[in-house]
Amino acid sequence: MFADMVRAQGGGTVADVGCGPGRITAHLRQLGVDAFGIDLSSGMIEVARRDHPGIRFALGSMTDLALADASMTGLVAWYSLIHVPDDEISPVLAHFRRVLRPGGPLLLSFHVGDESQLKTQGYGGHPMKVYVHRRRHDQMTAWLNDAGFAVETCRTLTSAESRLGGIILARRQVAGPAR
Repeated sequence: MFADMVRAQGGGTVADVGCGPGRITAHLRQLGVDAFGIDLSSGMIEVARRDHPGIRFALGSMTDLALADASMTGLVAWYSLIHVPDDEISPVLAHFRRVLRPGGPLLLSFHVGDESQLKTQGYGGHPMKVYVHRRRHDQMTAWLNDAGFAVETCRTLTSAESRLGGIILARRQVAGPAR
C-alpha cells in the first residue's frame, strides 16, 4: 500500500530512516520504489551495504535529518522510533514533516505498550545499552496530528520484530504546523 501511495504521488525518493541492516529499504526497492536508507549506527550501515550492494545507505540521525525541505516523496521509520525518548518524538516528527512533500506518505512501526526497557544485549548477542520505548496507537496518532500529519490507518500485528507491533500510515498535510 505504501509503495502504491508513493507511485500515486508521481514517484520520487523515499527515505528509510533508521534503516538498520537495510531489509525494508531493499524490500521497497524490489517493489520499484526509489528508496535509500539512513541510520545512526555506522555498524548497521556497513551491514546494510554488505547485504544489499547497489542500494544507497548513509550515516545520519533522525533527530537532525540532513535532507532538503520537501525533498522526499515518502518516508519510512520501521521500528526506529522505538529508540527515541518521548520528549524527542515531536522534534523528530517535525523533521519528517519538513522533508516530506505535501501529501507524502509516512509509514511508522513500533512496539505497542506503555513501558520503556533498557536493552543490554541483542542483535547477535552483542553488548549494547539502548532503551526500547513502547507506545500506544492513540499517543502516536496524537503526536502525528500535532506535527501536521493526517493518520489514514492504524494496525496491530505480531512479527519477528515485536510480540505486539503497531503500524501507522499517515500523510503530510498540505497545511498545518511547520514546527
